[in-house]
Amino acid sequence: MHRTSYSSGQSAFARCVLPALLLSLLLAACATVPPADDAEARADFAQVNDPLEPLNRVTFGFNRVLGQVVLEPTAKVYRAVLPVPVRDGLRNALHNLGSPVILANDLLQGEGKRAGNTFLRFLVNSTLGIAGLFDVAKSFGMEGHDEDFGQTLAVWGAGEGPYLVLPVFGPSSPRDGIGMGVDLVMDPFFWIIRSSSEPYLNYVRAGVEGIDLLERNLHELEELERSSIDYYAAMRTRYRENRRGEIRNNQDLEPELPDYLFEDEFYDPPPVTPDAPDAPDTNEQSGAPEEPEEPEEEGQGR
Repeated sequence: MHRTSYSSGQSAFARCVLPALLLSLLLAACATVPPADDAEARADFAQVNDPLEPLNRVTFGFNRVLGQVVLEPTAKVYRAVLPVPVRDGLRNALHNLGSPVILANDLLQGEGKRAGNTFLRFLVNSTLGIAGLFDVAKSFGMEGHDEDFGQTLAVWGAGEGPYLVLPVFGPSSPRDGIGMGVDLVMDPFFWIIRSSSEPYLNYVRAGVEGIDLLERNLHELEELERSSIDYYAAMRTRYRENRRGEIRNNQDLEPELPDYLFEDEFYDPPPVTPDAPDAPDTNEQSGAPEEPEEPEEEGQGR
């Protein structure tokens, strides 16, 4: 009886006190909203869209320490030990495993042509490419691409929400966080591996994907950190730019409205000038004397 009462007390504490503590921490982590009379500051605050900046910066600092101590050294060892062909083969195979998720999001976005391309790439690379180790489809003119459910939500019109920094995963948003979960559920290979005798291979797959991604972007991240005054803000901007490019399939879709609505904006007509007077006679301009007319001979024209 005493044990049951103690357990009930713990449950009551968890139900009542812990949510209040979490809410208090969340409110304490929120950035201070500028006063209503400061219109410019309010506009900047809304544009940055980072109300959890204090908490995000703490998480960002944790990720930086994790990166410097564990992830970046691992990525450098990965680069040093594995030659380029091996790294390319692993990358190709991992991308091939992600093809079902890419195909599903292609279809959900109504991208029939890209979906067909994804299906053919998966078919060709899984067979001729030896389980995706070689990107044979690319030599046939079928270029690969990435899609995820976060991009699908964006195509459907869902807003990204406030900026978030997730532990280990890094920059994100509520829309992309939801997308990550849905992609995991849609991934058939995740469930196949999970139900196998080696379910830990899902963690190996995710780890190799993360280390490979970091290795490919290591130099760019180092340059960004070296050249930026505020690395956190620079990373936030870079993340959003990359996501906008991915959502637009790396095409510049500006303006987002039809082109014919912007013809006057992009067409620069020649300046309108008043009608020019008749050009003066070249002889007058040059100052040369006019040649005297020859007198008509008598009888001419009779």
